[in-house]
Amino acid sequence: MPKPVAKSSKPKPAGSNQLRIIGGIWRGRKLNFPDVDGLRPTGDRIRETLFNWLAPDIQGARCLDLFAGSGALGLEALSRGAQSSLLLEKHAAAAQQLKSNLQLLQADNGQVEQVDSLQWLKQQPPQPFDIIFIDPPFALELWEPIAAALEAQAWLSDEAVIYLEAAGDANLQLTGKWQLHDDKQAGQVSFRLYHRHTSADSN
Repeated sequence: MPKPVAKSSKPKPAGSNQLRIIGGIWRGRKLNFPDVDGLRPTGDRIRETLFNWLAPDIQGARCLDLFAGSGALGLEALSRGAQSSLLLEKHAAAAQQLKSNLQLLQADNGQVEQVDSLQWLKQQPPQPFDIIFIDPPFALELWEPIAAALEAQAWLSDEAVIYLEAAGDANLQLTGKWQLHDDKQAGQVSFRLYHRHTSADSN
């Protein structure tokens, strides 16, 4: 389902389904992504702000991109020095393109799983991640169930950093362990960075 976007909804020109890595070792590289309903890469300006926020944490981080889509977040993280990125994507064509792009970049520290993210979190043996990207299709309203599953199944390191992208008017009730660190809005899109503190009140 399409997400609200902060720019014009004019028809896309031919060949416009490309993602540009904006920083790190692959800076300027352009990668294709399929024309999938609801697939909207996080824009360059938002990504630049996000990875400025993440600059103290990205080196050597273990990253989980829960709704990878084009790979804009998980691949950008690898480019900027993350130790690894696990990209989850439900749509078959998008998942296959992500695998192709990892091969193109020779990124052995990236992995793609074609799965339903919420079910995967509940069923797989957990491993702790340092940075988590949560950018689901807005209409599905998965932010709170995903946050609950991450905490309940021990997917987060003690001081994990969580990025969340949502509709600007979304009223989110998240765990008390997640403390808002930064937030901005671009058009109809709100993007926020949370720091997890295990000593915080979890009510």
